Amino acid sequence: MESKFKKSSKWILAALIPFMAACGNQGNQVNSDLAIPVSVSDVVKKPIIQYISTTGTATAASQTTLNTEMAGIYFLVKNPKTGSDFKLGDIVEKGQVIVRLENPESENSIAIKTKKLNLDISELEFQKQKSLYEKGGVTLREMKNSEVALATANTDFENAKIQLAKFQVISPFKGAIVDLPQVTSGTRVIANAAVVTLMDYSKLLMEINLPEKNITTINVGQEVNITNYTLPKDTLKARINELSPVVSTETRTFKGKLVIDNAALKLRPGMFVKADIEVARRDSAIVISKDIIVSGNRGKAVYIVEKGASRERIITTGLENETSVEVIEGLKKNERVVTKGFETLRNNSKVKIINQ
Repeated sequence: MESKFKKSSKWILAALIPFMAACGNQGNQVNSDLAIPVSVSDVVKKPIIQYISTTGTATAASQTTLNTEMAGIYFLVKNPKTGSDFKLGDIVEKGQVIVRLENPESENSIAIKTKKLNLDISELEFQKQKSLYEKGGVTLREMKNSEVALATANTDFENAKIQLAKFQVISPFKGAIVDLPQVTSGTRVIANAAVVTLMDYSKLLMEINLPEKNITTINVGQEVNITNYTLPKDTLKARINELSPVVSTETRTFKGKLVIDNAALKLRPGMFVKADIEVARRDSAIVISKDIIVSGNRGKAVYIVEKGASRERIITTGLENETSVEVIEGLKKNERVVTKGFETLRNNSKVKIINQ
């Protein structure tokens, strides 16, 4: 009985092995036919620009600290735009008075009213002497003496106006108040006291260092794109204003200076900004995203979709920037390149396009 049972078990096992193998093969066939979902985009030609990028700190094109020229009683002038005393951040126009001083003793010593009267009298005397000379009533010497007296009176009056102007602190250019030391109105300040600092940052300056290899490809007047992390959606324009012809032996770079157009005052002096300078351009090239490139032993590769399967393409690249790269060899226009799902692909993997 036992011998018959063993023979029967062997027969059943022998019969099951082919069946199980068949099932296993069927499962393997299903797995090999599973399609990998991918997204693709058509290969097209478009422009690409290659930049070199550098960074630096923006500084105001014009800046000055204004000091008092005379001692006197301090009064901060009201801003006519706001009706309140000038304060930090206010924009002042060229020639606008920001601070005035009062010093009656010094003002009296200037005697501007007396000098103005003397000028008026001298003008009348000169006109009189000139008229008499034309009629033969006085000599040329007498007329010239009256002319000298008029010139002296005019000089005295102009000097008096200059001296009185020293009791006012006047903006030499249009700019923003960036520092305004606290001084109590009505208190006395000494001569040469710093009372206000102004900046004009409608134009900004920035020093940059550029790679030695670009010394022949970057030129004065070249346009530059300026960005700052606080303004992610704004790109400002600048131009290269100066370039040094000398390369540093330590850094292998050469210096340049940019002028940044900041008419909307979006950038502020002291900000750390990025400058992108165009060094090469293609107006029509096969351009793909750098993110879809796979690097391997054979070099750089991408995947295209052809007849429902992936095809690996080894590519040669040219110009590139932060996001894109030019493909010189390996891709053709209108081919469909895989943009998502390429990470798990192999050559000839079955794929399913889920998004064009």
